[in-house]
Amino acid sequence: MKILVTGAAGFIGSHTAEFFASQEHEVFGIDNFSEYYDPALKQLNLEDIKKAGVTFIEADLNDDLASKISTTFDYVFHFAAQPGISATTSLDEYVQNNIFATQNLLDFIKQNSPNLKLFVNIATSSIYGKEATLPETALPKPISYYGTTKLAAEQLVLGEQRTGKLKACSLRLYSVYGPRERPEKLYTKLIKSIYDQTAFPLFEGSEKHSRSFTYVGDIVKGMATVIGKEDVVNGEIINIGSDVEYTTQQGIELIEKIIGLKAKIEVTPPRPGDQLRTTALIKKARKLLDYEPETSFEAGLEKQVDWYRKKFL
Repeated sequence: MKILVTGAAGFIGSHTAEFFASQEHEVFGIDNFSEYYDPALKQLNLEDIKKAGVTFIEADLNDDLASKISTTFDYVFHFAAQPGISATTSLDEYVQNNIFATQNLLDFIKQNSPNLKLFVNIATSSIYGKEATLPETALPKPISYYGTTKLAAEQLVLGEQRTGKLKACSLRLYSVYGPRERPEKLYTKLIKSIYDQTAFPLFEGSEKHSRSFTYVGDIVKGMATVIGKEDVVNGEIINIGSDVEYTTQQGIELIEKIIGLKAKIEVTPPRPGDQLRTTALIKKARKLLDYEPETSFEAGLEKQVDWYRKKFL
């Protein structure tokens, strides 16, 4: 099968592209190497996926994609987005990279891959809002530019499905962690600060926030199960994550235990738009995809620390 992975040099996208290549699919990855975080770090991911046999295309999804891609595809896994909750990222950037880019990709795929089997939109638990403890049928109440524009992107994809223009589903991911996690995310930042013996900025009150922290390998395996189940998942929104919650404080303590050193915590003002609690309700994923997360929180963090040591120490 020919598979296109957008955002393929990013955290989850790189793992997904690498996994499909290992399954002997013909995988194409696209990424624009935005300045949101150091492109040199994405270059490390790119080296890994190229070694796995992924064909890479450097391009922005807002470009004229037909001038850059001549291949037709059987599947699209759409990760590329303006990520995260950041006070320094403007609404225009979220709109351009999450909404307009998604529609441009959809238009390209409809025109150039008429026999597409499935378009898989990668969404987020931030769509639900402050308390992401809900089933897929719940009314979305996003509280950030990120969550709002990712909801809009999801509806653009599902709108194409509802009008019969393509088969599509949307997978809402929960608090993914593991090797290659972005440098501004919790555990990569924490691990770096401990090894560098620098202060770790912790948003006030966030140590009590609870999350369905989900290991990236479990996320990838869950997403991959949609292949061959196009009729089952067509038009569906499906939560993918762990249904076991941990607080941020518990995560910090586990990292300290694994490394054998204490973090130097520096409390900073709370971050607007942050979620207080996420719990992945995955009954639907279990039913439709036979999905079951397998990696324990501590085992996943051990793998992330090991990755950091090998890449950066």
